[in-house]
Amino acid sequence: MPSTMNYEQARFNMIEQQIRPWEVLDNQVLSLLAVLKREDFVPLAHKSLAFVDMEIPLPPQADPSQCMLAPKIEARILQDLNVQKHEKVLEIGTGSGYMAALLGHRAQQVISLEIEPTLAQSARHNLQKAGVYNVEVLQLDGSALLAPGAAEKAGVQGPFDAIVLSGSVAEVPTQLLALLKVGGRLSAIVGDEPMMRATLVTRTGEQAFGSTEAWDTVAPRLLHFPVPSKFSF
Repeated sequence: MPSTMNYEQARFNMIEQQIRPWEVLDNQVLSLLAVLKREDFVPLAHKSLAFVDMEIPLPPQADPSQCMLAPKIEARILQDLNVQKHEKVLEIGTGSGYMAALLGHRAQQVISLEIEPTLAQSARHNLQKAGVYNVEVLQLDGSALLAPGAAEKAGVQGPFDAIVLSGSVAEVPTQLLALLKVGGRLSAIVGDEPMMRATLVTRTGEQAFGSTEAWDTVAPRLLHFPVPSKFSF
């Protein structure tokens, strides 16, 4: 990338040409995207792609599922969740830490889980450099939370006002819904390629949940989450 690249112009173009046309119209979200430096969360080798409408691979690239989601996807998830300043958020799939940083600016506290040790470490570094101190990155396989009582054992203290899956799953894990407060929301990209649905589940009562499927997209799988069998005998 030429050192003369105008980051502010590129950021403005990303917001106006990719994000706003994708029905992200919440001014708080748009303002946050304008000030939080996405390029500081992108691996050095891909810095020129920081504002491009694509997924950005993250090192170590042994697994193609390790990536930053496209900017418009992150923005739309943030808008859908509508996180408030008093809320506590759980993210599964920290990646570079950019989504965690966005959530940190909106929430009181964020716990973000990352399975890959080097990514967890670099995300902590990125967050610190960006001055985001209310996000805790734990090196942990998010799918481990699906076992009974596993969240408490892992130090993931619920309940949460919002849970974000920064990757796709075959179906919404009901065990995670138990970690939501009443009024809490879980955002996940659900289904199989070629078309998945961005799904927002709201806990409306102790045993009651409502769900909306707002938009179509595709995202890499979160590791180790169960895939239901397509066959029954």
